[in-house]
Amino acid sequence: METSDKQRWLLENTLFNGLSERAIAAIATGLSEVTVPSGQVLSDLDSLPNALLILVHGELDRQQPMTGQCDRLLPGSVLNLREILLQQPVTQQVTTATDVLVWQLSAEQLQAIATELNELDRYLSAQLAAELDAVTAQLRFEQARLRELQPYVIPKTKRGIVGSSRYAQRLRQEIRQASIRNDRQPVLIFGEPGLGKDNIAALIHFGSRDRREPLIKINCNTLQPNGAELFGRINERRGLLDWVGKGTVLLNNVQDLPTDLRSRVIELLATGYYRPLPTLQVPEPEPQACLARLILVAETNPTDLARHCVQTIKVPPLRIRKADIVASVKYFLSRFCQTRRQPRPKLTPEAERQLQNYDYPGNITELESLVERALVQSGQAAVLTEDVFWFASTKGDRFRWNLLNAYPRLRQLLRSDWWPTRINYGLILGVYTAVVALLFWGPQTRAENVGLTLFWAGWWPLILLAFPFVGRLWCAYCPFMIYGELVQWVSLKLWPRSLLPWPRAAAERWGGWFLFGLFALILLWEELWHLEDVAWLSACLLLLITAGAVTFSLLFERRFWCRYLCPIGGMNGLFAKLAVIELRAKRGVCSATCNTYQCYKGGPAKGEGQETMGCPVYSHPAQLVDNRNCVLCMTCLKACPHRSVELNLRPPAIELWTTHVATRSEAALLFLLLGAVFLHHLPQIAQVLGLGDRWLTSLGLHAILATAVLGTPGLLAFFSDRILHAWQPRLKSFTELAYGYLPLVLAASLAHYLWMGLTELGQVLPRTALSFGWSPTNLLQYSADPAVIAFLQASSLILGLVTTLLVTQKIARQPWRSLLPQHSLAVGFTSLLWQLIV
Repeated sequence: METSDKQRWLLENTLFNGLSERAIAAIATGLSEVTVPSGQVLSDLDSLPNALLILVHGELDRQQPMTGQCDRLLPGSVLNLREILLQQPVTQQVTTATDVLVWQLSAEQLQAIATELNELDRYLSAQLAAELDAVTAQLRFEQARLRELQPYVIPKTKRGIVGSSRYAQRLRQEIRQASIRNDRQPVLIFGEPGLGKDNIAALIHFGSRDRREPLIKINCNTLQPNGAELFGRINERRGLLDWVGKGTVLLNNVQDLPTDLRSRVIELLATGYYRPLPTLQVPEPEPQACLARLILVAETNPTDLARHCVQTIKVPPLRIRKADIVASVKYFLSRFCQTRRQPRPKLTPEAERQLQNYDYPGNITELESLVERALVQSGQAAVLTEDVFWFASTKGDRFRWNLLNAYPRLRQLLRSDWWPTRINYGLILGVYTAVVALLFWGPQTRAENVGLTLFWAGWWPLILLAFPFVGRLWCAYCPFMIYGELVQWVSLKLWPRSLLPWPRAAAERWGGWFLFGLFALILLWEELWHLEDVAWLSACLLLLITAGAVTFSLLFERRFWCRYLCPIGGMNGLFAKLAVIELRAKRGVCSATCNTYQCYKGGPAKGEGQETMGCPVYSHPAQLVDNRNCVLCMTCLKACPHRSVELNLRPPAIELWTTHVATRSEAALLFLLLGAVFLHHLPQIAQVLGLGDRWLTSLGLHAILATAVLGTPGLLAFFSDRILHAWQPRLKSFTELAYGYLPLVLAASLAHYLWMGLTELGQVLPRTALSFGWSPTNLLQYSADPAVIAFLQASSLILGLVTTLLVTQKIARQPWRSLLPQHSLAVGFTSLLWQLIV
């Protein structure tokens, strides 16, 4: 290119158009052409430039060192002019984006021209002043922009997508697709509340090439019907769409858009243009191009808006992402522990299972709050158990009447020392000791030993009759554990030490099967050696259970035996599910106001709360979903300073179809207890089956027959369930449906013991006299008429059958005919029991 052509090109395409022809000619004369391939550095950061560069063909990339932002330079751009004249290092790195043609003028030549021609210095000064004015104006604009956008800005993402399930992987892929799109078209994100949809929008924005532009969140339910905040008013007020520039606008809860504004948003999505609001001076403003990217967030899919979005992301609820729950919990634990500067605790397997069994109506938000509350409750614990995770209230909280509010004197009694401490150590301990001593050293037959009468004819029918009314109340006055606690206290005084923590994982897995096996052995022992008729063997049974309580109280803290291993406790916890009362706590009050958890941990007196050692079976009343693990000792009621604990009257057995969690070991215990009723009538069964006397006189054959009778009800129920599921495969599992038999098991057990209770319990006074060798002459005695007993037994069986049918229906939530095999078996069991008992 000739020098004259270069002069003309410089005047038309560069910033030198303000110089004189002499200066332009001097510059053009010294220019030389250089071709540079793509990807080469033309101007390196912090280096002294050796030549003035003028881009003729191609494109260059200039990177700002402070912000990292990259600008594209086009032909006509001039590089290094200021740096050469002011003898300063380069402040911006420039690289070739394509193959380029560059004119260059050496630094010495440019400085010589500047020395000869003063106008070059004046021109540079004018350029610098203009740039300063432009920078000042831009700074003022950015300050105003920041002030307007500050209430809406989302500065960063909260978290990524946690988990490895296919739902999490698909969600990450959809976010990635939305981020790498270059067309900046609208995206719709919808899903249930609490899923962090605004965080997903932030992931899209900060993963895109526009991550350095602002991201703002606008709640649609706060917008004016005319949309003044969004679109602005011509010549009066900029709208947020104008202020945000090339950033991203998150329209949150678009389902709440005002009706008048909805059509304008649809027009914006469809055309990419919007009209500011008119004024008197400009009644019909011209459409303006929207430079911002729009991300719409909704709880449901708005079809009229969705059709204008190039991508729709449906966020799956947490209840179908069960595989991601544990990973999410561990993430939140790590984050909270890092903030608190404490080591992250581990989760027990039981806690993991409980977390996965919950449906989380509040989704991620609820899970995050749940984990934070659990961390606060646990203190510095190294392991988090299932007891510290409090889930939201469910429909199981309905139909309750708090007896403590209705009867203040009842609250006063239950909070007093009489319940149960004074009664336990002032009465129960002495009575139990006397009974065991009488069983050992008194007469050995039931007709002469009042201890046997009280145990078999008194305690059994009375406790079975009490279960539907007071649940597991017996455990509050259990003499086995009174001795356990007493020995534990004495041993700690004589030998101060730290008792072992509970092996919860092993106990939850195997404890139920242990007490099932122990109960089975006790039943076989009772049948084969006729414990109910031999006093010293009955005493051995009582001492065996007491020994278990004492042994485990010496090893473990609190009542480990009661919660996991005691066969009587297992039976009590099972039948307590049918009770009309329950002890619970208000979860909202506990989570909002309690930070000491004294009802669970124990601690000093606080406010209305008394000093306690904490729940003896490590149950938090706000965490209870059934009556199995509450012994009604009222420790939590005494410790609570917030009046959160409630003693509720409720529909019987309601927990079985609302909040109940079924376990296989407990279902096995249920059928074992049903088998025990048949076992108590083994001679009649043997006679019906035509078995000879040797089946009852031979120890081996007797044991085989007794074991078979114990196991038969469970096997029949299992085979009936297989038929049921072959017919109706979508029914609930055998373990869940097994609890439908529970009322019948209780009724059959009560019907069996009613005969003994109503014929022998009235003989307490004469048998007391005989126990001590006195004459029973003229002492009061009573025995019910056989017809009355038969009527009560029949009534018990009929009531048990009807309740079983109703409870099974409530658990299964299916039509009657769908459960015909199980109902038929329940009727069959009742008929057999009627023949044996009544």
